[in-house]
Amino acid sequence: MKKRGSSVMNILSTSSPGQRKLLVSAGMSWLFDAMDVGIISFIVAALTVAWGLTPEQVGWLTSINSIGMAVGAALAGILADRYRRKAVLLSTLLIFSLATGLSALATSFAVLCLLRFIAGFGLGGELPVASTLVSESMPASDRGRAVVLLESFWAGGWILAALIAYFVIPKYGWQAAFIIGAVPALYAVYLRKAISDSPRHLANRTKETPSFARNLASIWTKEHRKSTVTLWVLWFTVVFSYYGMFLWLPTVMVMKGFSLIKSFEYVLIMTLAQLPGYFTAAYFIERYGRKFVLVSYLSMTALSALWFGNAGSLASLLTAGILLSFFNLGAWGGLYAYTPELYPTRIRSTGAGMAASCGRVGGIVAPLLVGLLVKNGVSLAWIFSMFFIVILIGVLAVAFFGQETRNLELAD
Repeated sequence: MKKRGSSVMNILSTSSPGQRKLLVSAGMSWLFDAMDVGIISFIVAALTVAWGLTPEQVGWLTSINSIGMAVGAALAGILADRYRRKAVLLSTLLIFSLATGLSALATSFAVLCLLRFIAGFGLGGELPVASTLVSESMPASDRGRAVVLLESFWAGGWILAALIAYFVIPKYGWQAAFIIGAVPALYAVYLRKAISDSPRHLANRTKETPSFARNLASIWTKEHRKSTVTLWVLWFTVVFSYYGMFLWLPTVMVMKGFSLIKSFEYVLIMTLAQLPGYFTAAYFIERYGRKFVLVSYLSMTALSALWFGNAGSLASLLTAGILLSFFNLGAWGGLYAYTPELYPTRIRSTGAGMAASCGRVGGIVAPLLVGLLVKNGVSLAWIFSMFFIVILIGVLAVAFFGQETRNLELAD
């Protein structure tokens, strides 16, 4: 038997050309997704200065994106099971990129919120469909690593967003950042010919095309109920903590007394830690399993959040922020690898999409809650202690109720 290398990039040498092309092509769409989400966190910090946004308005602007993502994840997951993964992936990519470009024309808070809802719809729909497509197209021995590497493109998108914020927004304004966010619309034209649909899904479709209602009911049958509840709790806690912390991160740095440009610089430094977080998770996920990565990385995320909220010096703040990025994004990779593996092909995208949609509810609540807490004078130490507790709930859910799926063949 051929000995497998230990490098996280080993998959690029062991997979077929078609699988590598799918991973990189879908990864680029993931990168653009992350760039869009990342850009809004920096734009919000800029608009707080330019438009004089209140903490509640900041909360609404970041939450409205998640409301769209919740709706998009649920509908896209169902549509991808009924129709085709590739068609839904391309449609959602076009929706979010065009809405982002149009956001540059917004002249009022209400119009910007509407456009961010539409962009969120596309963003939320693309992610679970892309991870399902890659998961179904890879052999069991590489599947977890492949999906984590797909998720690693998210770090590239956030780094790109941080660079745009640092070099573009101060000089050309927040509108220029939104215009750059429309570029993925052009990429969708390439993606239409670059990737193929999931052979597993196409084969399953020839047997029977399930109804919407049947797919939704199926994820709550006795066979899948435990997995569905575990995933919904896990997704809610992870998304709640991520969007509550990271969308507020540039604003939090401003609140701690740093200038807007310095805040962008420090967040960029923290963001760079996301890549090694993904790559280490990609290595451990096949060596020790999905539950090990989720439990260990989320536990360290919780501790890092507690440290960040109580950090008193710049060095302590940056170190805690770097660890927060490292472990939180590594856990995200494990989450996306784990979710599609718990359902059979006929309901896989529905199960993943509904779990992601439940998670997006956390992404709606968290920024609003942080805005409300900040308005009422609650300290950052207490706010990040809240995130510590919420993350631990997710840790307990997967530790005690999660099923290990490493090296299991996907069910048809």
